[in-house]
Amino acid sequence: MNFELLLESAGNRRVRAALTGAGDFGSSFLFQALRMSRLDVPVVINRTPSRAVNAYVAAGVSPEDVVVCESAQAALGAFESGKRVVVADSDLVKDLPLDVLVEGTGHPETGALHAMRAVESGWHVVMVSKEVDSVVGPELAARAAASGRVYTPAEGDQPSLLIGLISWARVLGLKILSAGKSSEYDFVYDSVRRTVTSNEKIISAAGLADLWDPPGVHPEDLCRQRGRLLSDLPQRAVPDLCEMEVVANATGLKPDTPSFHAPIARIVEVPDFLCPAEMGGVLHGTGRLDIFNCLRRTDEASMGGGVFIVVACEDQATWHMLMKKGHPCNRNTRCAMLYHPAHLLGVEAPISVLLAAYLGMPTGAGRPRPVCDLVGRATRDLPAGFVLEMGGHHHTIEGVEGRLVDAIPMQPGNPAPFYLIANRRLLRPVPAGAIITTEAIDLGPGSVLVNLRKAQDERFFGSSASM
Repeated sequence: MNFELLLESAGNRRVRAALTGAGDFGSSFLFQALRMSRLDVPVVINRTPSRAVNAYVAAGVSPEDVVVCESAQAALGAFESGKRVVVADSDLVKDLPLDVLVEGTGHPETGALHAMRAVESGWHVVMVSKEVDSVVGPELAARAAASGRVYTPAEGDQPSLLIGLISWARVLGLKILSAGKSSEYDFVYDSVRRTVTSNEKIISAAGLADLWDPPGVHPEDLCRQRGRLLSDLPQRAVPDLCEMEVVANATGLKPDTPSFHAPIARIVEVPDFLCPAEMGGVLHGTGRLDIFNCLRRTDEASMGGGVFIVVACEDQATWHMLMKKGHPCNRNTRCAMLYHPAHLLGVEAPISVLLAAYLGMPTGAGRPRPVCDLVGRATRDLPAGFVLEMGGHHHTIEGVEGRLVDAIPMQPGNPAPFYLIANRRLLRPVPAGAIITTEAIDLGPGSVLVNLRKAQDERFFGSSASM
């Protein structure tokens, strides 16, 4: 697609966006946006204003042009004078004449509040915080659409990229057997030292040479053997499950198993692993979501956390030709992998901002629906009073792992969404192996996230779904 032609009819009007969150994503988005002729980011909202100021300065803005404001009046005055506005609370800028909010806090409650205010202010919303999207994305999208605005995942992150790849394949009439992404960190094999490194953790892998390309081993057996050999490295992560929930709600595809097969596989092996059993793979049907841990040597290219689809090779003559051109096919040439080996985070996200503001077009789902829910399963006995604190780079909860299940209303006895239980207190003990249910959580008063989820349940499951 030629993006210059796509945006040609929009004229030269600059889109004005507000950014929430000045972490790694927000900083990269800001840096890129300030080098674009079509986009301006005059407002950054961050609970620690100094981080937002530093992000502006790192992107090349003079410190004298950045103003930290503590009132709506001060924010309006700074905005009208052409200064860059930094605030700790989105309520102070909700009346500014902006076009789009880019929500990048990664915090479920705060992000939901920012997004709701943006919709109420008549702004489009580009949702980077998958934590919010996984709990109330369909409700926010419905509210935005009712106001003639767009709510969309951000281009450059895996959900939007995979939704785009799936939609492209569907338009072409390709039969999708599976779809997914590589895990965030490759498994890099050093054949000299006989080690594997992933996310800076190095483990011994003396037996991996025998499992690199063993003849006659079924993918399911190979998946199991590699998993055991490399069991000291994390092979499943809550963010992967969360992102695939967003894709499920956009496309209707579902996982084959609640925690994925997550094979440790070389790129060329993916169509062997992630195809139906009747084609030699590990899946129990078609149209399945999954991930893989990209196994590669030190001298091989990375998957870059990118996305893929595995499609059926229904026209054998065409696919034999494409296989000769390097497209990975499975060993019986019945399916092939098509992939995008990168995700560029904030560098590419401005595309979503421009398409929303200029064309009213989401780069993710137009009308997401609750298809799957990410829920939490206790990995150890959790006592009453335990606070399910969300922390770390990947926003995990100690003692809790993720599971993807069919979407269900938030009622007593039903599983509670993973990022809705985050930072809340248990009202009762939860034994190891149990799914954390709604009545076990102290939901507290006045939660925007809880209220949006109740509204979402009522919208999509009927009035009887509300608690």
